[in-house]
Amino acid sequence: MQNFPLVSVICLSYNHEAYVVESLNSVINQTYPNIELLIADDYSTDHSVGIIQKWLENHLNVFFLANEKNLGNTKTFNQLAKKAKGEFIIDLAADDILLPNCIENQIKTFQNSNYKNLGIVYGNLIEIDENGSFFGNYYTEVDHPESGDIYKMVVGRTTKICSVSSMIKKSVLEKLGYYDENLAYEDLDLWIRTSRDYEFEYIPEILAKKRVLSHSLSSHFLIKNNSRSKKLNVSTLQILIKALQLNRTKDEHKALIRRIRFEMYKFIKARNFNLLFQLFLLEIKVRLKSI
Repeated sequence: MQNFPLVSVICLSYNHEAYVVESLNSVINQTYPNIELLIADDYSTDHSVGIIQKWLENHLNVFFLANEKNLGNTKTFNQLAKKAKGEFIIDLAADDILLPNCIENQIKTFQNSNYKNLGIVYGNLIEIDENGSFFGNYYTEVDHPESGDIYKMVVGRTTKICSVSSMIKKSVLEKLGYYDENLAYEDLDLWIRTSRDYEFEYIPEILAKKRVLSHSLSSHFLIKNNSRSKKLNVSTLQILIKALQLNRTKDEHKALIRRIRFEMYKFIKARNFNLLFQLFLLEIKVRLKSI
């Protein structure tokens, strides 16, 4: 008898009117048979809410939350994650697309893995532009996505995790206390905290499509004298301070120094010099511990 544990897909929408229907359809068109879909709109200023409501007329068993004010990704996600009934959770932006066998491959990997403490599985994806045209693969032939105990590699930026193609056990997310709602973005903090105590497994398959937009979150880190850029970089500083507290070895401290040096470049590009100074002080503290 086949085992199909419930998977909760949390789809977050913010001004995604042009893409949200394609994203939602990619969830209901999965080959995997046991899926719970929860949608939240974070107070969009476009027609996203109306488009979602129209789509829901033909999909009655889907939960929908329309925020009455903008709460941000971390708070909005946590609201739905705590409501989700699934054993596994996917965080899906409403401009991204799951390929039909994405969830089936992720669940098979969890069920057949040799890792005893597996918390997250992730795979490769195709990057597309605003029109859906091919942009490139997230992982190329020169990349080596890691499996197992990857904490030091995540902290040191010698490996990167593809969030769009990832799935996490809900029990792990609960033990971590869900997303840190004090942060402006969630993925790096989640990877670091999860990899401290849980294993990851890479799936060498294309599982999803990630839309690369000119106004996407990642594009704001380097904008000069920008309030959103500052919030993102403040969050990065907070994440690295937390990583220092999680570190257990000198090698992990050395890995964190490499990450700090990389983030310094972004702070300089964004002209966040006060944050740069704080990051410099953090590096000194980490270096003293690495000796």
